[in-house]
Amino acid sequence: MAKPKTDDNVIAQNKKARHDYFVEETFEAGMVLQGTEIKSMRAGRMQLKDSFARIRNGEVYLHNAHISEYEQGNRFNHEPTRARKLLLKKKEINQLIGQTQQQGYSLVPLKVYIKNGFAKVLLGVAKGKKNFDKRETLKRQDAKRDVERALRERMKG
Repeated sequence: MAKPKTDDNVIAQNKKARHDYFVEETFEAGMVLQGTEIKSMRAGRMQLKDSFARIRNGEVYLHNAHISEYEQGNRFNHEPTRARKLLLKKKEINQLIGQTQQQGYSLVPLKVYIKNGFAKVLLGVAKGKKNFDKRETLKRQDAKRDVERALRERMKG
């Protein structure tokens, strides 16, 4: 019997994105990759730290996403931080253009995963948080954690 395929095989996650931004909407985009890039990604050698997406000439590109060189790639290896084209429908790109024209909004990659054999990026339309917003979020998370801990201890006792 064949193994059931998992829907999301997460390769890299941008954990800092939800801390630094309010993510308002997400889009799933495909990635245009070279052969050594996908092999390196499947080995889990990718980072989304400091990466961002930008719309140029009606096309979306992912910048600063670091995919390490493939060890067996020899001369056919790729440049680790090159700009990679993202595949979206024209309607979605026009929607993104409209949303990112607003002051303070940007495109942030949230995670990269493999779905049905293809590399996908989850892009978020995000607005930057101020420092007091970040502190408020941390306070809320701590309070929630304390409540859950108290409920667990009550259940034990």
